[in-house]
Amino acid sequence: MTTAATTSSHPWIESLQAELDALQAALLRGDAPGVEQASAAMQAVLQQAPKTPDFANPDSALRRDTQNAAQRFAQLRQAVLRTNAQNERAVASLLPQQDPRRQPTYSRMVKPSTLRGAGRGFLTA
Repeated sequence: MTTAATTSSHPWIESLQAELDALQAALLRGDAPGVEQASAAMQAVLQQAPKTPDFANPDSALRRDTQNAAQRFAQLRQAVLRTNAQNERAVASLLPQQDPRRQPTYSRMVKPSTLRGAGRGFLTA
């Protein structure tokens, strides 16, 4: 678990970083319920964002720390999306009959064709 090395002056940023740490730890463990719980906790922290003009100040430590947390969250989200895509491909490869998105390679055309023989089927990629 890697905690962002920031000297945050705002307790909200510290709470946000703690929830990001919990989310990352759950992701690394492959703990789906833990990911859901950490995501919900992070959402609660985000909803408690302070109402302060510091967010509008480009030189504000609060703004900089918030942007760093957002970047870290985006990286975690991309890792989750990549893992999900890999899992879907693995399931489709190992259990092709379980993949609802997959259509059969050869299937009958709905509309009757004037072609005979092999022209009655089609190949889908």
